Amino acid sequence: MDLVQVLADLDAQPWAELEHAYGSAEDTPGHLRALASADEEEAGEALSELYSSILHQGSVYEASARAVPYLAGLAAAGVRAGDLLVLLGGIAESEGVYDGTPPGACQAAVTGQLPLILPLIDAEDAAVRQAAVWAAACTGAVEAVLPVLLRRWEREEEPLVRAELLAGAVLLDPAGPAAAMVTAALKTGQPGELRMAAVLGSLDLGLPWTGTHHQAVLSLLPADPLVAGRLDLERTEPLHRIVEALLERDTSDDREAAFALLDFALRVPDDDVRAEALWATEQACVTSRSAPARLANPLIALLDDPASARSALSALDKLGPYAAAAAPALTALASEGGALADRALKALVVVAPERAAPLLARDLPERPAALGAACGFPYDRLDGPFPYHSELLAAARARLTAPELDGNEPIHLVRLLASWGERAAPAFPELAASLGRFPVFVPAALAAIDPGRAVVPLEEAAVSGPEQGRFAAARALHSLRSPAGDSGTDSGTDSGTGGPEPLLTVLAAELAVDDTRRIRQAARATADLGKEADVLVPRLRAALSTDDDRVTAPRLDADLDIALALWSLTGDPGEALPVIAAVLEATDSEWMRWTAVNAARAAARLGPAATALRPALERGLADPDRAPSMAQALLATGAATHHHADGAHHADGAHQTDGARRVRLADTLLSCAERDADPMGALEALASLGAESLTEPELHRLAGLAERDRRVWGTGSESDVVSSDARFQEKARALLRTAAASRRTDALAAD
Repeated sequence: MDLVQVLADLDAQPWAELEHAYGSAEDTPGHLRALASADEEEAGEALSELYSSILHQGSVYEASARAVPYLAGLAAAGVRAGDLLVLLGGIAESEGVYDGTPPGACQAAVTGQLPLILPLIDAEDAAVRQAAVWAAACTGAVEAVLPVLLRRWEREEEPLVRAELLAGAVLLDPAGPAAAMVTAALKTGQPGELRMAAVLGSLDLGLPWTGTHHQAVLSLLPADPLVAGRLDLERTEPLHRIVEALLERDTSDDREAAFALLDFALRVPDDDVRAEALWATEQACVTSRSAPARLANPLIALLDDPASARSALSALDKLGPYAAAAAPALTALASEGGALADRALKALVVVAPERAAPLLARDLPERPAALGAACGFPYDRLDGPFPYHSELLAAARARLTAPELDGNEPIHLVRLLASWGERAAPAFPELAASLGRFPVFVPAALAAIDPGRAVVPLEEAAVSGPEQGRFAAARALHSLRSPAGDSGTDSGTDSGTGGPEPLLTVLAAELAVDDTRRIRQAARATADLGKEADVLVPRLRAALSTDDDRVTAPRLDADLDIALALWSLTGDPGEALPVIAAVLEATDSEWMRWTAVNAARAAARLGPAATALRPALERGLADPDRAPSMAQALLATGAATHHHADGAHHADGAHQTDGARRVRLADTLLSCAERDADPMGALEALASLGAESLTEPELHRLAGLAERDRRVWGTGSESDVVSSDARFQEKARALLRTAAASRRTDALAAD
């Protein structure tokens, strides 16, 4: 094609009115022209800009569809054909549409250019042929594309292109000739790239896993190089993908097939194979409840291999209780020097804290990761405080005096000392001396380890210390007003703290700052004070956002905390309700869902007083991520049926309406848990709904969640998935026991 013809009407398009990832698409025609530049650097930069703007992290926009004809025309004219075909394929397969572009519009735009794309499947350049196959298959246009792919399959010799042709046939017509193509490609003697594509294709087609597949995978390890040239980014780690697909089938045979692959690969004396196996093992343990028990031994054995130990440590924290067997190997690693020893000690802190304590004391400055784990950072997986150790106390005291102390280390040291309480009292002088350097987190530790001596320095810090630490000092001082830290008990005379005035003064100042984080923590502290803080009611009202303020999630979250504080102080929900209602209305967008969750939790705190919010809460049930919190709020307002032993139903509304509402709510909550959308919140809402009222089908679904092999992840970091899932499983089983006990009681009563 002639370039002049390709770009003839480029400027006639309303680019300035179209949008891409960065706003107006007025720069898009310049990038499209630059693709044909004789300057390789300029053309490459233009391609990069187009990826960033019209296929931004896999998302497509209105401008993406409008650019497609020019991209296809340039490719057909021989301008960076391979690169542009890959871009076209990415646009065609994308499902990420955020600007109002109709779903499928971009794929339809690429489909419309098949007359230009399909001839390139016979291009002389193998890379262009491969890219054309990929782009054509991504359109999903079976009738137009599949016959072309099958004809090319008969004469194609390049392994990567054959692999792409096979994958295209699997994608376009799973019930057609793809199964026969996969079977032929699996045979020994075929190129490794093609055999690996056949293994992956077998899984996509849902074919039974056989010994042929097993032996093929083992013979092809390491597998990553065989897909390095493939265009499907989901296939760049084949062993990981194979294991994941087998575990998703959720049958005992397929699980054992996945574990057998990993058990073998973990024992292969090849660094590349073990690296692939370790990554896949880590993900298997995150996905499958039975994986840790099955894979713990070969995984722990790799701690003795210097080349594999680092990666094995990363996977170790996914083993849950089965990691305890690694304590001897971890101790040996942690006794050495360097970063690897720190990572090993971090793991030892979790699996055998008593062993870890003296090792941590021995070289504390060089063990930042282990120290963080010992104080419960970034996630606390210890059963209780890290064991007290006199040598570790001495080491912590020495570090507090180090002039180079900075970053997270002082935070971790202070948290560790505070967790020991009065056993850490010898460190009081060092902590008090560091109060000026670290005014935000030292006050609570001073109060925890020596309440008597803490009063004077905390009083000084609350009044005249660094501004950023006055709140922390005043709150710690206030916690000393009673032995249990009960702010509702006025024992200020006994403790010498002089009442709540220092904290009230600081809170008044904090509520007036232009910092939503500080306003939120001040509002929460004010709510905790209750009637003591009545004087702060005007300050709270003044801190609420106004119509002139920019609507952001942090600002709305602050409003919620302020509203709850007003309710706590006044006892009148009249001020809180409009605020919560406004936040619910302002958080309809996907990006505001967690603030909407916070609003629902605030409504739940108000209980029946939040009845007026029910319509907004009902609407929130449509979003799985929001539904559990919305359900809890609805239940707190009394908007659902409760089943009692006498068989009566008590709620607002008719019997049938309540029953239907209860069934819908239970179904919604179970669906949330099944989809990993706030599963713990879903269980809590089910408990509030009444486990004893769940029907047999609902109990069957709950039992499936509790006993199935596939984990229910829950929220939090991936490293915490195993423990989160264990908590979910325990709570689900408790609900089932409650339901069973209720049925036994009902049966006895009936007799």
